[in-house]
Amino acid sequence: MSKELATKSISEKTLTHPCYNCIAHKYARMHIPVAPKCNVSCNFCNRKYDCVNETRPGVTSEVLTPEGARDKFKIVRDKVRNLTVVGIAGPGDPLANFDETKKSIELIKKESKDITFCLSTNGLMLPFYADKLIELGVTHLTVTINAVDPKIGGKVYKFVNYLGDTFVGEEAGRVLLNNQLSGLKYAAQKGIVCKVNIVMIKGINDLHIPEIVKKVKECGAYMTNIMHLIPVKESVFENNPTVTEVELNDMRRDCELTLKQMYHCRQCRADAIGTLDNDVSGEFRESTESSQNSENNLEDKNVIQLKSHKYRFAVASKSGVSIDEHFGHATEFYIYDVINDEIKFKEKRKVNRYCSGGYDCGEHEDRIENIIKSVIDCNAVLVVRAGFEPIDRLHEKGIRLFQMYQEINEGIRKAAKLLKKDE
Repeated sequence: MSKELATKSISEKTLTHPCYNCIAHKYARMHIPVAPKCNVSCNFCNRKYDCVNETRPGVTSEVLTPEGARDKFKIVRDKVRNLTVVGIAGPGDPLANFDETKKSIELIKKESKDITFCLSTNGLMLPFYADKLIELGVTHLTVTINAVDPKIGGKVYKFVNYLGDTFVGEEAGRVLLNNQLSGLKYAAQKGIVCKVNIVMIKGINDLHIPEIVKKVKECGAYMTNIMHLIPVKESVFENNPTVTEVELNDMRRDCELTLKQMYHCRQCRADAIGTLDNDVSGEFRESTESSQNSENNLEDKNVIQLKSHKYRFAVASKSGVSIDEHFGHATEFYIYDVINDEIKFKEKRKVNRYCSGGYDCGEHEDRIENIIKSVIDCNAVLVVRAGFEPIDRLHEKGIRLFQMYQEINEGIRKAAKLLKKDE
């Protein structure tokens, strides 16, 4: 963040941001959908892509690469003259896709130095990335905080995936909350204008909302945006009742005594373009797809989406060169990410070997479970061989297991092709 920007007042910083300033309704924003992966599963969320007739968070008709986002920005900028803001709001969480988020901002900043960058996050990884966001020039931040009581948070979230471990219930609520509040406080102290979104869920957190508003004010939030629950089909809360507009505005008015409130939220899509009252994103879908098809010689939109996918693999290897370790004998896994067909080594994760040979392998369910927890964020596990039990247990968690013996990068490429083929 520049020194000039850091010295500006909040009113100056929010002058042309339509979400933070209700009188800035004449200005347009552009959401770039470059962040498909999410590390928190909310009970009200179902992030379907290609739902062109739906207007709600987490929905997009396409997932863009950073280069695709830059190209689309240039098209939109030339046609939407009042564009002042570029935001990243999904369809997953921008900080769970930080490499894509970072590159997108850097590429667009080269095209326009005056654009305002904002970002919406669940806050789980905010303490890790707050300084990097400041370096990138992000000036506005929205953190969704639906509870400041871990017990209530445990009812809102199905699970939280944090640094390779999966938490549920009250423990999930506590892990998420600690990071949300510490990240919010730090970002606000550093001069980022922070808004907190709160989904008002009848019978879950509705009576708890004034406490949330009070707490986030203590942590430096500039305003809160209390929104009604959208009961989405196939989500855990699909049959939950929603609050009326009267109930929602009554809560906003009550909380306004504590902190500034947003009344004009449209609960936008992850690919929204235009003013809050006039989303024109549909006008740019065809032109963007045509532009990318021409540039990359791709055949259809589905291929574009595959190009932007990110896969994570856990590899069992004794040598560090080949896939040459039995699942039950592994004491560590090499973690690799595949982003746009580029293979990147991330880290090594230690695990406790669960099989010592003979009849011992089937007697350590707790060890298998711990190994699975260590690779829960992976799409697939690559091993030279595995027993039926770990294959079944991984499958239950949505993780594929591939048995092969070959050089690591070659094996990863083959596994990635198989995952793409099955989508």
